[in-house]
Formats: sequence, structure tokens, C-alpha cells
Amino acid sequence: MAKTKKPGTYRYLPPQMVEHLHNLDIAVRKQMNGGMQGLHRSPAFGSSVEFAEYSPYVQGDPVTRIDWSVYARTDRYVIRRFHDEVNIRTHVLLDTSESMSYKERGAMSKLEYGCYLAAAIMYMMINQGDSAGLITFDDEIREIHEPAGTFVGLRPMLLGLEEIKPRGESSIENALHEAAELIKGRSLVVLISDLLQDPRETLRGIGHLCYDGKEVTIFHVLDPGELRLPDEGLIEVEFLETRDRMNVDIAEFRELYLQRIREYLDEVRIGCTKEGADYILVDTSTDIHDALHRRAAVE
Repeated sequence: MAKTKKPGTYRYLPPQMVEHLHNLDIAVRKQMNGGMQGLHRSPAFGSSVEFAEYSPYVQGDPVTRIDWSVYARTDRYVIRRFHDEVNIRTHVLLDTSESMSYKERGAMSKLEYGCYLAAAIMYMMINQGDSAGLITFDDEIREIHEPAGTFVGLRPMLLGLEEIKPRGESSIENALHEAAELIKGRSLVVLISDLLQDPRETLRGIGHLCYDGKEVTIFHVLDPGELRLPDEGLIEVEFLETRDRMNVDIAEFRELYLQRIREYLDEVRIGCTKEGADYILVDTSTDIHDALHRRAAVE
């Protein structure tokens, strides 16, 4: 019989990361479908939060659901279930296009960093009693893992992250329009991408998700080398999605590049705010825990 990996033994969810995730929680501002919002009860009390029955505890069920008073009387682990119980359903959208393979000054590529973020977010949601799923995309949606509420259900998603290979061009707008149609009801959507597309197109896709009542968080992942250039010297520039290359003198375009990157980042940040999405810019030298703490601090 094959052994099942425990949370924390996967490439993108190492034990030292798991230890630091237990003190972080993710909440939402918008009303989710159903009577519960993860750690926070909805104002709409009713049958959806009424106790229904006990069921045997199964490995992977959140330990917070165990009824310890029953255990004290019967020496059996059981969990409480509720009528029509609904929690925060989280969908992590991960950009796996070729540009995400870029690595210049960071400790890892943008895709590797994104995989760590995705694994951590999904673990956090399940650990706090919610559910999480994974959707990967480049120029279209490639893989869909429906949200799971147990660590057993998380396993194929963690294994799937380990198999991802960057490829193709990215069409963020198309992927987000498609995701908005696929994801039914109100959910938390977390987009992890370098957003290397015309901001106007990206923002149309983000707007579609927000318009449908979903709460959207954007992790804009860039390499430090994309944000800051050396003062002088020749560098070879490679356009990752076309593989075209050219040598350029940094001194000739450094200031222009830094000005354009500032304008680009401002346009994306302001646009996300106007659409109602939370925008978090991180580079691949940022500690994963610090990046997640910025989302956990959103109120």
C-alpha cells in the first residue's frame, strides 16, 4: 500500500514553512455563499449553521471540528456537522506561462515562488476549516482542481505543483474571463502572476471576477532584477515568451526603464483598487511568510 505524504513533506510545503503558517489566518470582507465565512460567522443565522449530526473523525478532517466532550465520554473522535454547511471556497489561479520561469537576482524563479505561495495559501485555508482549489493557466486554463476541505484532498494539488513546467505565452485576461465563468457563486480568488500583459487587458479580467461578487487578491510576483537594474554594463535581454534576444547598454535606457516600470506598477495597483481587488506586489527575494502576512493583515 502506497504511503500518503503528510502536510509539510512536499517540495512546496516544507515542514519549516508549515510551522510558520499556524499563526496566520485569511478572512474575507464580502459575504460568501452560505452561513459561515471560515473563522467568522455570517450575520445570517439560520438552518445553515444549525447542528445536524456527529460523524466519525477521518484523517484529514480539521481537528477544530472534533467534539472533545464526546471524546471524554466515549473515547471516540467525532466531528460536528451542520445543515448546508458552506465555508470560504478559495480558488488559487497560478500563471504557469514561460515568463514565470525568469530568474535573475531572486533565490528562485517566479514560478517556483508562485508555487510556494499557492501551496501555503491552500494549506492555510484548509487548516482554518475552509476549502481551497487550484487552477493553472498560460494562454488558457490548463488544470483545474476543485476546492477540497481536507489535507487528503490537498495532496493531489501539492503533487500537481511539483509537476508544473512553464510553457507558452500568457493571456491573463482570457484565463480570468474563463475562470469567472467556471467558478460558481461567491468565492475568494487568489491570482498569482507576473502580470506581463497590457494592464488594461489584465484589469478587464480582474473586473469580471469582482463584478461577479468574488473577492479577489492579486499577488504580483516579479524578480528583483525586473524592478531594479545595475548602474552600468551590458546585459543580454531575452523576451521570454518569444525567445528573441538582444544586447543593450544599461546606461542608455536605465532611467527610462525605471520610469516605465514605476508607471506600469502604478497603473496596475490603482486599477486593481478601482476594480475592488486587493493588490500585493512581491519580489522573489521576499520571504514567503512576509508575503502571506500582508494578505492576512487585509481587513
